Amino acid sequence: MKISSKVFGEVNNQVVHSYTLQNNKNIEITCLTYGCIISDIRMPNSKGEMESIVLGFDTIEDYIADSPYFGAIVGRVAGRIKEGTFQLDNQIYNLNKNEGKNHLHGGTEGFSHKVWEATPVENEDSVGVSFTYVSKDGEEGYPGNLLVKVTYLLNNNNELTISYEGSTDQKTLVNLTNHTYFNLSGNIKRPVLDHVLKIDSSKFLELDASLLPTGEIVSVDYTPFDFREGRVIREGAESDNLQNILVGKGYDHPFLLGANNQQQVSLYDPVSKRKVDISTDQPAVVVYTGNQLTENVEIRGGTSQKYLGICLETQGLPDAVHHKHFPSCELNPNETYKAITRYTFSISETI
Repeated sequence: MKISSKVFGEVNNQVVHSYTLQNNKNIEITCLTYGCIISDIRMPNSKGEMESIVLGFDTIEDYIADSPYFGAIVGRVAGRIKEGTFQLDNQIYNLNKNEGKNHLHGGTEGFSHKVWEATPVENEDSVGVSFTYVSKDGEEGYPGNLLVKVTYLLNNNNELTISYEGSTDQKTLVNLTNHTYFNLSGNIKRPVLDHVLKIDSSKFLELDASLLPTGEIVSVDYTPFDFREGRVIREGAESDNLQNILVGKGYDHPFLLGANNQQQVSLYDPVSKRKVDISTDQPAVVVYTGNQLTENVEIRGGTSQKYLGICLETQGLPDAVHHKHFPSCELNPNETYKAITRYTFSISETI
């Protein structure tokens, strides 16, 4: 196993480095100090052909100008916060509003737009990078100085583990996730519509017209949201279900996960035979099928289009601060925020 690094570019006079992790099983993962972005994951298909399985850019300029959070860590709070405001201990906080009236993915310059400090990690059975960033009190409107650490580790079992930690000196909100867009066809040969998705989830969150949770937790039974036995993405894109239509014909929904932390999510491409299994200790996965991707933007390997990638964002429930029956995303000074998600890459004949 090995790790290598090089200069990728510069942001606001800060040098951005890329780190490439390689195991002995032909898995390569490249990440950037800008936004903790996973810029590339390369793996073989069933014929042994090495190809990229995520959406990304080749230059830092493109990430700054055009990226819809490709591969980035988003925070302090992933997803939308209604009307960009919340209350903690009788204090009202107003956040930057970067999506109409709402706050999205940490704001105008959230964690996805910051240059993080990086430390290479070399263990006996894994290689990786630990990224750290200090989000200062008042950044994007959030209270407290928040120290965040995100570590990517790749091992010879073809597992990528993302672990998150956070500590604050003042009560605040934290809900982090990674926003990688997967496309297992390899080098974006096809959209993800014919990928098969399987989720160990019996309930999802209903969304309103602003794509915010209404607070209603809905059964997946007899709907296009039932992925328990595996379902082709296309079925949701072509569905007349109002929730599918609402988000642009597809999915942009949080699914509630069980507590077994074992392969709760699987994504499979029947053509390349590539498969990704995901396990997490987080209460939900937000499934976003690229319904809003801008058409005809130049990206690595071609041009962007609807449904070119699928995000599987393991996290707490969006807008939890406004729904008392959701698991809390509040973090106190005497606590440590911790989360972990593991991705296992393989070749398989079935989901």
